[in-house]
Formats: sequence, structure tokens, C-alpha cells
Amino acid sequence: MTREVNLSRVEETLKELDYPATNDEAADEFADVTLLLADGERNLGSLVEKSRRDRFDSVDDLKTALHNVLPREAVGEPYQSEGEG
Repeated sequence: MTREVNLSRVEETLKELDYPATNDEAADEFADVTLLLADGERNLGSLVEKSRRDRFDSVDDLKTALHNVLPREAVGEPYQSEGEG
């Protein structure tokens, strides 16, 4: 079953993983998660794999790596907070 999660709530999903974790472990854990972005959607496991990090030591570590591989458009318009619209 595929799960969907908004980018703004991805941290809760990332907490499901036991840390430290390898890139392969994280990618496998999130292979069934669709990440909903401002410009569409992406597979969370594929994004994790794209980070090319060997290991994640914490939720924050994985979250930072994830944000580094997201396209700029993924988070919405520049200078606009998620609460504005």
C-alpha cells in the first residue's frame, strides 16, 4: 500500500526509521511513500537514494539530505511561507 505525506509533515514519517541507518535501509523503508510537493509528487525512497549519503545518523540528518536533493520548486514560490496563499 502506498502512503502519501506532505513535505511539511515528512519529519513524522522519517521518525519511523531506526537510526543510524544506511542509505539502502532508508530508501527501502520509504519506497512506498509518495511525497507531496508544491510542484507535484516524488517517491521518498528514490529521493533518499539520490542523496548519495552512505549513512544517516538522525532524523535531522536525513531531513537535511532530503532537502538538498529536492528541486527548488518543490517548496513553492520563493519568499512565500507555507502558511501564505
